[in-house]
Amino acid sequence: MKKYYSNVAVLLLSCLALQVNAQDAPETVTITSSAFDHHGMVPEVNSAYGDNVSIDLSWSDLPAGTQQLALICDDPEVVEIGMMEQPFVHWVMYNIPASASGLPAGLPSDTELSIDGLEGAVNGLNGLRRPGYFGPRPPANGHLHAYHFRIYALDDELDLDSGLGKDELLAEMEGHVLATGMLMGHYERKE
Repeated sequence: MKKYYSNVAVLLLSCLALQVNAQDAPETVTITSSAFDHHGMVPEVNSAYGDNVSIDLSWSDLPAGTQQLALICDDPEVVEIGMMEQPFVHWVMYNIPASASGLPAGLPSDTELSIDGLEGAVNGLNGLRRPGYFGPRPPANGHLHAYHFRIYALDDELDLDSGLGKDELLAEMEGHVLATGMLMGHYERKE
């Protein structure tokens, strides 16, 4: 009987360990892009001053049990320099199949994507409350801005409805994040 209770306790602790908050999840997913290296400069073509083309992303090292993925890209620098109270959100995407190994460049800003390998993926709402990618567009204020492209590996297929922004997505993912990873790019408007 003791062994049974011991096994149940181990199982419960294991489940609790998996049910971590997004900010507490281990950062073990590797994310890369052909557009720039980690801490590199986001190209002008990917900025809202350029062609506003979404960057490509590739990821690896997803944890066992990953059922779905989500993406949030924001700029926390706007808070640090007093421009805004919250990081500006540049991209939200969710319902990304766990079988996907990345996102191609130049994704459409359609709410629901119908691209091979990304069926069911949804462009959430960016900081302008529009679906899809919105590239860097800081003012020419002498500040180098940082853009955090963060992937979330989830333990369930959440099948979330369209129309979610960053805060709503984080609330829906609560208790389902197995691990995260981040690629950071920088951009500064010079003129």
